[in-house]
Amino acid sequence: MRILPSAFLSDRSGNFGIMTALLMVPLIGSAGLALDYAHALSLRTQLYAAADAAAVGAVAAKSDAVAAAMAMSGNGTVTVAKTDAQNLFRSQISGELVSIPVKLDIDVTKTDNKLNSLVSFQASVPTTFMHILGQDTITISGTATAQYQTATFMDFYMLLDNTPSMGVGATPADVSKLEAKTGCAFACHEMDETSNNYTIAKSLGVAMRIDVVRQATQALTDTAKSESVTSNQYRMGVYTFGTKAEDAKLTTISSLTSDLTKVKSYTDAVDLMTIPYQNYNQDQLTSFDSAMTQMNTIIDPAGDGSANTKPEKILFFVSDGVGDSYKPSTCTKKTTGGRCQEPIDTSFCQPLKDRGVKIAVLYTTYLPLPSNDWYNTWIKPFQSEIPTRMAACASPGLYFEVSPTGGIADAMKALFLKVIRAPRLTS
Repeated sequence: MRILPSAFLSDRSGNFGIMTALLMVPLIGSAGLALDYAHALSLRTQLYAAADAAAVGAVAAKSDAVAAAMAMSGNGTVTVAKTDAQNLFRSQISGELVSIPVKLDIDVTKTDNKLNSLVSFQASVPTTFMHILGQDTITISGTATAQYQTATFMDFYMLLDNTPSMGVGATPADVSKLEAKTGCAFACHEMDETSNNYTIAKSLGVAMRIDVVRQATQALTDTAKSESVTSNQYRMGVYTFGTKAEDAKLTTISSLTSDLTKVKSYTDAVDLMTIPYQNYNQDQLTSFDSAMTQMNTIIDPAGDGSANTKPEKILFFVSDGVGDSYKPSTCTKKTTGGRCQEPIDTSFCQPLKDRGVKIAVLYTTYLPLPSNDWYNTWIKPFQSEIPTRMAACASPGLYFEVSPTGGIADAMKALFLKVIRAPRLTS
């Protein structure tokens, strides 16, 4: 039987098989393409997770990179972070990815008080089905970034009011105990008498305001150490209004240092100012004007806190807020013989603020003494103004008042934490 060519071409009986055969290659290729790409995307997701972990971990709060960055005097690359990031990335890799070469680029840089990390990866994933079509690998890549704002370097100048008014009982119970024994709420340290209100307070176990302030300041050094990221992040200096009334002037208890253990030890010396005899110098022994003026000369220009060479400056002022000094013409309240008893004159706070110094004020509430004639005549008329003036002296948000029963140590710690955690501009 002879089949003509024209008949063969017109015969359709075997076309389905032929067409199926012809389409098998692209069909298998398409399915393989989907499977290979799905597999590659799965591996890419794992690599992204590893990159994220590396980027974040390289600039974590307790990382070597943060410690190194805080020790840098300027901006630049933090090379120590690269090793950490690489190790963190590799630790996240498992399964098939262990045998696949991954190109890893890591860049960690410090700009002012910001630490930025950038982790980029690239890998070639072997194909299975696409190999039929001549494509042996699929390239996957990605980038992860993270940022950490390094802790700010700060210098704290602790100005502690230790004048006779800080000899008042620390709590109403202490006041009552002292008044019952001596008839006076103040433990005046009179050097002309062997037994005086100060020694009596000690014998009775009465806690004076100055005792609590001293203990709170020492506790604060421990807080500063526990909150610091690097050893010299916080420095402290401690100052009082003087050890004795005959030489009442700003006294350095501890010079500014990052050795907070030494500061704590030196602060043992903080005590109530002594007086030669009762009513010495008409009790004009609390000059906030002089103390603020002298602190303005001690405190160096303030920095932005981005490096240990540019620390922020904070005056941490602890007082009951009532000045008592000789100001016959400039007193903000009435005087007697030139003696000026007044709330703090905030005009002496402003020069410090103008220089970029922040003032943190812990106002230890001035206790009303209704049975005391002197209090009723001279202090009671402006009692309500005392906290207002102290708040006005403080920088915005850095004022704290603590009552006798509130706990000065807790209040001082709360104010310190408020200072170091306050939001600040970074650009």
